[in-house]
This record gives sequence, structure tokens and C-alpha cells, in this order.
Amino acid sequence: MKKYFYLLAITLCTGFSASAQFLPSFNFGLKAGANLSSFSTENTLSSSHRAGYLVGAWARVGAVGWHFQPELYYTSKNVKLKDATAGAENTAEFQSIDLPLLVGRKFGMFGVAARVNTGPLISFAINHDQSVGDAFTNAARLRVHDQNYAWQFGAGLDFQRMSLDLRYELGLNKLRNGRGDSEIRANLFNLTLGYRLFSL
Repeated sequence: MKKYFYLLAITLCTGFSASAQFLPSFNFGLKAGANLSSFSTENTLSSSHRAGYLVGAWARVGAVGWHFQPELYYTSKNVKLKDATAGAENTAEFQSIDLPLLVGRKFGMFGVAARVNTGPLISFAINHDQSVGDAFTNAARLRVHDQNYAWQFGAGLDFQRMSLDLRYELGLNKLRNGRGDSEIRANLFNLTLGYRLFSL
């Protein structure tokens, strides 16, 4: 008898958890984390990875296992560029307001769920400090746009009110250096921890 009772309880819990994924839901929370930036370059420029950070908010609207997740966060991206030919070095720090618009799929039950998501990102530059080295040249200086575009790919894990996300951000628009002979794309990884403030 106990065996049937346990089987019934597991079946009901599994059915309830699965049906919950099909109901419309809304979640809102905060997030913060670190990023690792690099620039894919051509010709003479080379870049090295440097750590930055991000902090902001996220929302998630979902039903039938799918969700739309817009986010808004402040991010600082750092990179060091070198031009071997000109002997120039540039330590650059960029601050921007980033707006990812992600679509994803959620899997899981019993308060733990895995997610995959992807979508475009619009980045609005608010500051771009650059410190060019001793060489009398702007060869390593970047020409930064006020508005940039990227595409994010990532996966996440939800547990209780917490969420952990790892994403790769592929730069879509090209930047140029001071000489204009290198086409550069900004790419980065980011790892964030989120906290759900409320859900409906």
C-alpha cells in the first residue's frame, strides 16, 4: 500500500511541476557579475583579456516552457591592445548601458531548472577611456561607436530565488583602430548571479 501511495505522490508532484511550466508567469530580479573582454582583431593589432563587471535588472515572461527575458544593466569592459608595428599600447576601459533581448527554453522541476537562451544585445556607450602608451601614434586607439550591437548565447540554472548564468557575447558591428587598417569586434564572456525579487 505504501508503495502505491509513494508512486501516486511522485506522479502528482511531477504532473504539477510539469503543468506549472505551461502556465503564464512573470519574474523580476536583480543581477551582478563579472565579464572577460577581448577584441578579435586583424592585421597588426593584438589584444589580451581583462576582467570587468556588470550590475542591473532582469525580467522574464514565460509560458509553455518558453520565455522572453529582457535585461538592462550597467557594464564596464576592459581590454589591452597592442600594435606591434607602431610600438603602441592602449589600455581601454568602456562603460555602457546594455539591453539584451533574449528568448529561451526552460527545463526542470522541484524548484531547480536549467535554461538556454539567445538573442540580440544593444549597447549604448556612456564612456570610453583610452590610455595610449609612449609611442607618438594613435595606431592602437579604438574608434568607438555610441551604439553597438552583439548577439548573446548562454545557459543558466535557477534554484529557489537564485539564478546563475554563463554567456558568450559576439560583437556584430566592427570598430576600427586609429590608422583605420584593422577591423575589430568586441567579444566577451560574462558570469552573473541573479536574485528574483518577485514573481506573478
